[in-house]
Amino acid sequence: MSRLLRKTGSILARLLSRKGSALALLFLSAVTFAAIFANFLPLDPFGQKLVNALKGPSATNWFGTDELGRDILARVVYGARTSLLTAAGAVAIAALAGVPIGLVAGFFGGWRDAALMRLVDVLLALPAILFAMAMIAVLGRSQAAALIAVGITGIPSFARITRAQVLTLRKRDFVTAVEAFGGSATYNMFRTILPNSWSPIFVQVVVLCSVAILLEAALSFLGVGVPPPTPSWGEMLRTGKSYLHEAPYYAVLPGLVLTLTILSFDVLGRALSDILQGRRDVDVVAKAGEASS
Repeated sequence: MSRLLRKTGSILARLLSRKGSALALLFLSAVTFAAIFANFLPLDPFGQKLVNALKGPSATNWFGTDELGRDILARVVYGARTSLLTAAGAVAIAALAGVPIGLVAGFFGGWRDAALMRLVDVLLALPAILFAMAMIAVLGRSQAAALIAVGITGIPSFARITRAQVLTLRKRDFVTAVEAFGGSATYNMFRTILPNSWSPIFVQVVVLCSVAILLEAALSFLGVGVPPPTPSWGEMLRTGKSYLHEAPYYAVLPGLVLTLTILSFDVLGRALSDILQGRRDVDVVAKAGEASS
């Protein structure tokens, strides 16, 4: 446990040492904090005051008000909860399904590999937005349906990345040693190979968060995502585009928050990839030195 904490602290320190990843981490932390503790903030995303409809940004309403007089900042904050919850659930579904598929396919090979990878190829060939819309048409329009639909579209990425890692590690000495000492296939997959494959999987978690948020916003923008009155960034963009001339802030400000959130996840994912790749190179050199000595 202490070793894991040391590694986590080292990675966090290296992220904070880079300006881009530090700013991305700071922004995402602020958005996440606001989303989690939104109920304790003096914000009401549902309060309607028609006399204040489409009022510009002011000291009272920092992001202005919408066509029903609701505070746009409050709806952006509560919309962050919708987006982050959908992203977290979608990534969990994708990882819980995709990682075992990649493990089994890469470890056993043969007909299992062929069958599972053909299934993954089918999912990969389907346009994500169209597949998600079809899933929502079947499951009905709700946040749970959007979460499941977005999650299924992320399964192929986890399966392919995990399979590639397993194929790289499958014939390594420490894996064959476990087999020689009678370790079962399940033990080898989940206790030997998977712990040594976590770096690219973790990076994919961060990257897929940005994809999931964008896809959820796209579904809401098309009118098939989270149903109103639940605040959603995509829904605000969809409604705000009708008022671009008289109230451009309505679409621009939520769109700016959405853009910065996706960009922050992307920057964080790239930085993590560089840092973890560097750590793997150091580990390889260290193991090679130990072997030669």
